[in-house]
Amino acid sequence: MIKSFRHKGLQVFFNTGSKAGIQPHHASKLNRQLLRLDIAKAPSDMNVPGWHLHALEQELIGHYSIWVNGNWRITFRFEGEDVILVDYQDYH
Repeated sequence: MIKSFRHKGLQVFFNTGSKAGIQPHHASKLNRQLLRLDIAKAPSDMNVPGWHLHALEQELIGHYSIWVNGNWRITFRFEGEDVILVDYQDYH
């Protein structure tokens, strides 16, 4: 279950469907990814073909990333079976 967000626009989108804080053309895929993330119990649950799940390094060690579109990613961390610090970023 998603317990916390770093990106407030993504949190609003998840809770209300408002696209004001995200790239509107990402909405459909973000919705699918967030719904799956909300029921995930482990990082491997996010290993969906085309999402390019991978563990991050350096200052984000312990976090994981999935591909949204172009340079846009969702990053997150597991704390037990809960998902925390969900972020939406163009990090390349």
